Parts: sequence; C-alpha cells; structure tokens
Amino acid sequence: MARTEADVVVLGGGHNGLVCAFYLARAGLKVTVLERRALVGGAAVTEEFHPGFRNSTASYTVSLLNPKVIADMDLARHGLTVVERKASNFLPFDDGRYLLTGEGRTQGEVAKFSARDAERLPEYERRLEVVASMLRDWILKAPPNLSEGGWLAQLPEMASAAGLGRQALVLDTEGRRDLLDLFAKSAGDWLDGWFESDPIKALFGFDSVVGNYASPYTPGSAYVLLHHVFGEVNGKKGVWGHAIGGMGAITRAMAKACAGVGVEVRLETAVAEVLTERGRAVGAVTEAGDVVRARAVVSNLHPRLLFERLLDDAVVPADFRERIGNYQSGSGTFRMNVALSKLPEFTALPGQGDHLTAGIIIAPTLAYMDRAHASARLKGWSDEPIVEMLIPSTLDDSLAPEGQQVASLFCQHVAPDLADEHRDTVADLMIETVDRHAPGFKASVLGRLALGPRDLERRFGLVSGDIFHGRLTLDQLFSARPVLGHADHRMPVPGLYLCGSGAHPGGGVTGAPGHNAARAVLKDFRR
Repeated sequence: MARTEADVVVLGGGHNGLVCAFYLARAGLKVTVLERRALVGGAAVTEEFHPGFRNSTASYTVSLLNPKVIADMDLARHGLTVVERKASNFLPFDDGRYLLTGEGRTQGEVAKFSARDAERLPEYERRLEVVASMLRDWILKAPPNLSEGGWLAQLPEMASAAGLGRQALVLDTEGRRDLLDLFAKSAGDWLDGWFESDPIKALFGFDSVVGNYASPYTPGSAYVLLHHVFGEVNGKKGVWGHAIGGMGAITRAMAKACAGVGVEVRLETAVAEVLTERGRAVGAVTEAGDVVRARAVVSNLHPRLLFERLLDDAVVPADFRERIGNYQSGSGTFRMNVALSKLPEFTALPGQGDHLTAGIIIAPTLAYMDRAHASARLKGWSDEPIVEMLIPSTLDDSLAPEGQQVASLFCQHVAPDLADEHRDTVADLMIETVDRHAPGFKASVLGRLALGPRDLERRFGLVSGDIFHGRLTLDQLFSARPVLGHADHRMPVPGLYLCGSGAHPGGGVTGAPGHNAARAVLKDFRR
C-alpha cells in the first residue's frame, strides 16, 4: 500500500477532469488524476471496435467544446484538428423526398416543403441566437448559489444574480419572452408556433430529444433544443464537426496539455472511497489500497456515483443525500458503431455526396418522436426508433481500412433500464431502420459494437446511460444543479468539489464544468 500527497486529487480522467486538472496545475498546484480505465477520456474516447476499424465509442461529434478551453489548453498544438461537415443534416423521408441542410442551402431546401417556413427561417434563427448568445456568457460562470447564511455571506451571490439579471434586461421584451418560452415550453409547442411543415420541425425537434428520455412535447424540452445550439466549430456558431482521429483526439490533446503543466495521471486506478477526516475530504483511497492525500478532492464522476458509492453516509447531510438519491438520471440512449464494407445508398438521394458527411436523421416528424418515446415507456424500445447516423470516415480516412467505412448510430429512445438480453434485438432493429432508407446497408455491416444504457453505465459511469450526468430539466439546471445550494461546484463536504457534467452547465463535451470547478478551487486556495 503506497501513500502519496498532492494539493488536489481529481477523480476520473474524463474531459472535464482533465480540463480542471490543467487549470489547477497551470496555477502552480500539484495535481494527481486517478482514472479507472486504461486510457483517459471518459466517454470521449476513440477505440478499435472491429479489427482495423476505430471510432468514437460514446460521444461522437464536436461543437460544444468551449473556445476558451480550446485556446487555453492550446489543443491544436497538441494535435487536435476539427473539420466541419460538408452538410449539416440529411433527413430522408418515406415518400422519397429529403431535407438537406447546411450553409447556403437550408432555406432553399425548406422551401421545397413550405414557402412560408422558408421565409420565417431567418427570423427564427436570429431570435434563437439572441437567447443562445446570452446563455453562452453564462456557461463559464457559476450560477448564483442560493445557500444558507446571513446577508453578508450572500452578497457575492446577490451580485452574481444581479449580473445575470442585467444581462437579461439587455434583451428587449421579445427576447425575454423567448427566453421564458425556451426554458418552460416543450420543443414541440415552440416549433409549432413557428413552422407549419413537418421536415423543418423534425430537424430542430431532434435536438430536443438527444440524450433526453422525453417526447418533444414534454414541457422543458425546448431548453434541451437550446442546449445543443450553444456550440461552434472553428469560430462558426451552431456548426457541428468531426475531430480527426475521433473524440479521443480531444482528450489525448488534453492529456498532453496536462502533462505539459505537470499533472500526474494514473491509469487503471479505480477509486474505492473518498478519504475524510473530521468531516472534511482529505484524499482518496484506491481499490488497491493506495492513498493519495490532498488539500482538495475534485470529482468528475456522476453525482450519484460519488455520494452513493464513495462517501461515508455520516459525513453527508441527510437532506442532501436524499436529494441526490432522487436526482433524475437516464437519457434513453442506445449507442452503436458499425464497420461497413461500403458507403450506404439512400433511396431518397442515391450516390455519394455531401449528405453522407452530415448528421443523417431518421425521425420524420415530431409525432414520430412522440410515439417513439411512448412506445419505449411501454415496451422498453420503439419499433420505429429515432436514429441519427454519422459516417465519420467520409471526413477522416484514418478510421477504417481503405475503401471501407465506419458509422456511428446514436439512437433514441430505449428505456434507461433496458435489460442486456434485449441488446441484440434492439441493435438489429436500428440497423434495419437504416436499411429501410438505404437498402443494402444491413448487408454491408462487417461488425458492430452495441452499447445499451446499462453498458454505458458500466463502461463510462453514465448512470442509467445518461449522457448528461443527469437530466436537463428545470429542477436540475443552473442554481439547482446538482442540488440547490451547491451550484458553485462546492459540495456539502468541505474540501470536496464537483467538476463533471452533473455540475453547471450540464452535459456535452464542453469542458465548462471543469473550467468552472477549477476556478472555485483556486479561489478557496487563495483564501
């Protein structure tokens, strides 16, 4: 049994853990990262899943990674290259028509279905961007933390709330109403108020069910739609892209940045418990029995894993523990990688082209998405599932042997507690769903990796397969994430901090929770 010391020990080498470790070490602290798996990256990793075929295993596309994090960590110098899709999204429909969106083409494509919707599209995008721009400013700031204490203790939080309030006041009445709608309404109601044709509503509505085990008509789903438009690629807002080498290229670059500032990363080092003394977190004990003592412990784990598995009940306030036990987690995600002998041929748009670099969405209407959710709640999965397919090898020839391809299938909805025994049934269904639109796709599959919600939990610690470390509902956002009174990344056990997606601003490969948690730790150390 070994015993070492550090200023900070970070639990979990996912992207947020690496970001947090980098900022802390750059400020001069001695930082040790403990990672359970044999590689860093958490859910942002690239792995071989079939001989000769590599792909991102869980997270699969780039947009939300914060520009400040990219610049501060100098990820380009450390090997990260992100390329744009040549088209944004491709939606094939049963009647043989299709919608293909992207820079310079979306409005004309929408006009095929509705001249009115095409005319309204620029105003929709402008008003959505007004709200998104304001919220981008909130991403790298801890929200007001509504905690106990006298007026003096609350002054900083009051100032923070006032600052956010001033930003909201900059919005005109129209903008404030849109802000309210996007936080409270369903995506379906929001989109029905804007558009009349199904294809454009399906395009935008898909974002509201990604990682969200809900119907697009579930109140609050409009915020999930908004959450997915915060991002940018190479300075272009709202664009999605591909990291050359897969999502693991992001975290490999982050690991190099961490090494450059002296971070120690220990792989294959699972944590058994957070060490506490006199009610304070003072380090971590590994499953091998080694001890890393530290002045602060920062967790990149899902909040429920941290508090239910690694901490002694006696040191956690009873009300907080109860609320963490009721913290809602489960996104209904089913994730697949497939090795292909050739590119698919879609009936709606045969041949090769920009559409094969896009996000290919099989979910033609909001009603289809609503039925998929209802069926999954009753049966465990829907016979008409929601599938988004990306073929990253069209942009990155390093992922597959010459002349062959890899595809990512990101599927909604399956029940978060889907039994392992149904995994192959659901995987077959997902492939057959694509095959209906691209005949011959099923026959071209050489191998596959299918991960249901329980697989995602076992492999990556995503409780109930929740890609966001907790649902993005109004009661689990901003000042209430993960629990009201602890939105500032400081947990109720002194010396313990949360830097993962269970903290503000939530899920996605953003790096923002890691950035914000490091700022909280450094502020406390300066005190």
